[in-house]
Amino acid sequence: MHRAFEFLIHHGHGVLLAWVFVEQVGVPVPAMPLLLAAGALAGTGRMNYFAALFFSTLGAVAADSIWFQLGRHRGIKILQLLCRISLEPDSCVRRTEGIFSKQGARSLLVAKFVPGLGLVTPPLAGIFHMRFRRFLLFDGLGSMFWAGAYLGLGYAFSGQIERVAAYLASMGGWLLVLLVGTLAAYIAYKYVARQRFLRELRIARITVEELKEKIDAGEQVTIVDLRHSLDFEAEPETIPGALHMEAKELEQNGHRLPRDGEVVLFCT
Repeated sequence: MHRAFEFLIHHGHGVLLAWVFVEQVGVPVPAMPLLLAAGALAGTGRMNYFAALFFSTLGAVAADSIWFQLGRHRGIKILQLLCRISLEPDSCVRRTEGIFSKQGARSLLVAKFVPGLGLVTPPLAGIFHMRFRRFLLFDGLGSMFWAGAYLGLGYAFSGQIERVAAYLASMGGWLLVLLVGTLAAYIAYKYVARQRFLRELRIARITVEELKEKIDAGEQVTIVDLRHSLDFEAEPETIPGALHMEAKELEQNGHRLPRDGEVVLFCT
């Protein structure tokens, strides 16, 4: 944080625009410390608060617009790519599609406050073919709320933040070790949990080839397509004879499935 103060003082508002843009594009360089530092500098009169808010919002909207256009032209594959590199790839697509389909454009107002949601919501808006002007309005407001919240915190606690920054600077390399260790522990926990989930999943898993053999042999197999409506619209092709229902409907429509036969579920 102490270095963030010095960096901002020397390079001004332009660095805010570039830093926020890079973070929102997907590069893992957190913008929150820089926004807090900018707010603290505004609180002590060394930076203009409204200029900082404008450039931060502009950087976020510019990056989000790129993801929006990628979502519009490349479809669901962009969302699947982003989720594949996330820490929770198995539930990422389903969770983000569910949130956006329920909240629509309003999800853009709060997406940046939810870890993992801010990056995937703009391409989802493009996949849903939201009008670009409507996207810019809601994304601009959401980006302004997000940047304004951290800038405001820095402004309100400018004195305390500077003291904290000086204390963190005195810790030197130990602070970096602590941050890297915490991040590594979190990633390890997620990795172990996912491997446990995959091991449990393999117990009841059937390959595409095995299912094809059952169908060719004339076995009575009920196939359920559990893909989200977004995925189904993007690729409406499905296995012949498969029932289509979303995962949340499975329990409600369970009566449609045979109790004494084999049921095969598939999703994305």
